[in-house]
Amino acid sequence: MNNNQQLASRAPVLSRLGIPPALAWGYVAVLLFMIGDGVESNFIAPYLSRNGFTLDIATTVIAFYGVTVTIGSWLAGALSTLIGPRNVMILGGVIWIVFEILFLAVALPSQSVIALMLTYGPRGIAYPMFAYAFLVWIQAAAPADMRGSATGWFWLSFTGGLPTLGSLVAIFSIGLMDEYATLWLSLAIVAVGMLVMLVALKERTGYAPLLDKAHRHQSPGRTLMGGIDILWREPRIAAAAVVRIINTTPYFGFFIFLPGFFTERIGFSQTEYLSLITIMGLVGMSFNPVIGKMSDIIGWRKVLTLFGGLGSAIAMLLMYFVPLWSGGSFVLSVIFACLYGITLCGYVPAAALFSTLCQPKDRGNAMAIYCFAAGMSTFFGPALYGIFNGLFNTEGVIWGYAALYVISAVISWLFLLSPQDPGEQNNPAVARLRKLDSAISE
Repeated sequence: MNNNQQLASRAPVLSRLGIPPALAWGYVAVLLFMIGDGVESNFIAPYLSRNGFTLDIATTVIAFYGVTVTIGSWLAGALSTLIGPRNVMILGGVIWIVFEILFLAVALPSQSVIALMLTYGPRGIAYPMFAYAFLVWIQAAAPADMRGSATGWFWLSFTGGLPTLGSLVAIFSIGLMDEYATLWLSLAIVAVGMLVMLVALKERTGYAPLLDKAHRHQSPGRTLMGGIDILWREPRIAAAAVVRIINTTPYFGFFIFLPGFFTERIGFSQTEYLSLITIMGLVGMSFNPVIGKMSDIIGWRKVLTLFGGLGSAIAMLLMYFVPLWSGGSFVLSVIFACLYGITLCGYVPAAALFSTLCQPKDRGNAMAIYCFAAGMSTFFGPALYGIFNGLFNTEGVIWGYAALYVISAVISWLFLLSPQDPGEQNNPAVARLRKLDSAISE
């Protein structure tokens, strides 16, 4: 049996699970790619500081990496509209592989700060182009009643790699080899993920630009600008972008200080800390499709507000303070880290909401903003850590992050009402919103 025949025989099972059968191999490709990308996530800063670079330089380079991730995230959506998601995934994979080779073969051996900036920094463009272009592909090709669960499976693949299984690979690889060899291993895993996408992912929607017929002849510049000016043409998209930025801003900020918090202040070994992050990710990612399916039943906005915003605020505070109050209990630390990982899944419906908060002609542009907002959190997480820590202390950082989650809950409830939200069909406000959207489109 070839791949297509095997996929056809499994289609009913995949559909019941919430996975569009034609896109199944894309989830495998993203998982492998993000495992490779996530291998370094929890040791790259201390590794650089021990190998010819100061911690300040390492932090600066990682912050620059966050900027390029933001750029790549916007390009993932905007270029998918222009040249098709598959081509964007190919471009992202090539960029990652080329710059990783230069980083490992040139920048690290030379211990040159300039070489480090010019190789590690630009590589940040690559992973969002590969991963988020597939997310755009999902929103374009998945049936409407499966969009929440299909997105949940995407985030399982994404977070399953970064940082979950990536950290697990790092634990065993560093023990068997060393950190430098582990970085080369990450390159091999990324290459395998790209190969799976090229060979096995055959769904045809992603092969073509996502522009509708009325806009296929507009200039590339106008197409790309459409992914920016939608922010003031569709205010609900701007509100949703703020929510998406907040979603993973604390998550990426944690990579800066959690290793030191758990190993130096709490007293865990590096292996214990990496194990905690791995368990948190494994438990959290397993809930992505569950929460996605639940949001398709009870409503995207309700799950986003209550489970995502408010739930993450509470769980994050517990993840930080319980290890302090319990005298460094590893078991309790793992339990509350897992709770945080689970509540983060409450943000899964955000992608489905983005694609329904605007006119159909703007859905590609809306997803470009979603991807851009996801990338912005990679920058804001470390940046806000620096600001909060400078003004207050580490506890001030935690309370600041918790406040952001509460703000996202308020914005979600007040501004992210969608006529297509399965949980809002009996809401009188939806009828008024449909009339307003109809008037605008006319």
